[in-house]
Amino acid sequence: MLLSIQDLKVSFRMGRVAGQMQHQSAVKGVSFDIPEHGTVALVGESGSGKSVTAMSILNLLPDNAERQGRIMFQGRDLLQAKTAELQAIRGREIACVFQDPMTSLNPVFTVAEQICETLIRHMGMSRRQALTRAGELLDEVGIPEPQRRLKSYPHELSGGQQQRVMIAVALACSPKLLIADEPTTALDVTIQRQVMELLGRLKETHRMSMLFISHDLGLVGEIADDVVVMRAGVIREQAPVADIFNQPQDSYTKALLACRPSLTENPARLMVIDDHIAGQQGQLKAQGLAKPKDPEAEVILEARGLKKSFYFKTGLFKKTEFKAVKEVNFKLRRGHTLGIVGESGSGKTTMGLTLLRLHEPSGGEVLFEGQDLLKMSGNDWQKMRRRIQVVFQNPYASLNPRFTIGQTLLEPMEIHQIGVDMADRQARASALLIKVGLDDSALNKYPHEFSGGQRQRIAIARCLTLNPEVLVLDEAVSALDVSVQAQVLNLLKDLQDEFGLSYIFISHDLAVVKFISDEVLVMQNGDVVEQNNTQELLARPQQDYTRRLLGAIPRGYQARPGAA
Repeated sequence: MLLSIQDLKVSFRMGRVAGQMQHQSAVKGVSFDIPEHGTVALVGESGSGKSVTAMSILNLLPDNAERQGRIMFQGRDLLQAKTAELQAIRGREIACVFQDPMTSLNPVFTVAEQICETLIRHMGMSRRQALTRAGELLDEVGIPEPQRRLKSYPHELSGGQQQRVMIAVALACSPKLLIADEPTTALDVTIQRQVMELLGRLKETHRMSMLFISHDLGLVGEIADDVVVMRAGVIREQAPVADIFNQPQDSYTKALLACRPSLTENPARLMVIDDHIAGQQGQLKAQGLAKPKDPEAEVILEARGLKKSFYFKTGLFKKTEFKAVKEVNFKLRRGHTLGIVGESGSGKTTMGLTLLRLHEPSGGEVLFEGQDLLKMSGNDWQKMRRRIQVVFQNPYASLNPRFTIGQTLLEPMEIHQIGVDMADRQARASALLIKVGLDDSALNKYPHEFSGGQRQRIAIARCLTLNPEVLVLDEAVSALDVSVQAQVLNLLKDLQDEFGLSYIFISHDLAVVKFISDEVLVMQNGDVVEQNNTQELLARPQQDYTRRLLGAIPRGYQARPGAA
């Protein structure tokens, strides 16, 4: 056994109240083993304790953390190890790949400097030897032109390339154990597929073990040998991956498996964790399949030849044009959802922001009830902005941290003079919070007091304060756990049914798009390469690019060649 975690407990000191130190328990007696050359997956929602458990191995926790139990690594108890001993192990014998490569890589150091630091410190290489090895590592993780990329800074690389650099740093000293903490959450499905295949291949090549942390059981099924399911700091179930998928024993495990949208079914609502725990699966299934929308509904928004270019200075008097969006055409009907899908860099977000004139368009028309939004100005445009709102991807960045939730909801109503007086606006804000699944006690709280899913609900409530008719949802659920994602998707459907809202739903995840969209538009390199109603497009995709997006979606556990 390479590593054994035995009765691990982790709590955080939260300060003194009435002279007594208060503790918040995060991990409550967790035990599991990681065998040599095996992959163990830790699965659970945000707050389940999975990352705290993993970071306890190398004590990469805040100073207010307290750990109890044993973490045995090749005969050594890492909980008792001194700082110097842990520093010798970190990166050399146990390495980590984290969720967000942009916050893990140092923005002021080149790729070469960041890989070479590990090689020089732990392997005793000279600068020249380290540079040679760094180039070999970049080539091994699949970065094109590795010698040129050694001189690059992190911001000059794509998200997928940044994560590959992180993997190269982690593999530099051929560690015995790799801890991968949500390494693909920030990536689109095709890049996620590439990184997952890379991790699997490197694990076999380097003969190492892996602790893989994720909230997505579909992803875990493709890479893990054993799965440990956590909730609220305790293990709910642990078993070989085949048993977890084919014969799950715990209701929470069953719930996680069912929360993810399916490519084969089209339910009216997604099941959420509490539905399973309460045994309400039958009630939801009784609601049947999603009802088809009226194909002749009024067209509320139409794009004709929409274009957006960016210009970059390439000389003293020369500029280069980059065409981010090229001749996009579509019609959005009232009460319908148009899904926009594509990889990062496909132009889907730029197109959505150009519709809203958060980017000034380079050409085309956007007709809203027959009026061209791109030609409006002054009061006309101000009034129209009330009717088209946006929900952004990151719920942590889209709310002002200095505003209470009440101020966040009241500000747009005051600007647009909605409501008779302040009391009327406050009543409306309270009603909207209840509508999105919160309550009016949230009005006096700040964003940091809420989870990611709750913040996204608040962002949706803020949009609804203006009585919009169209919402542009830019990757609005991609940063959320699958269970919270299901709750928000159900909420969006409920609001659409109640208010007759029309959605432009931008995503890289075709399974999510299938659940919520009536029509899908596929973008690649700024072009629309395919467009059709959702069922037809997913059943019979015409373009190789669309088929590649479909093929990249995690399918969960499939019996592997040679398996018993």
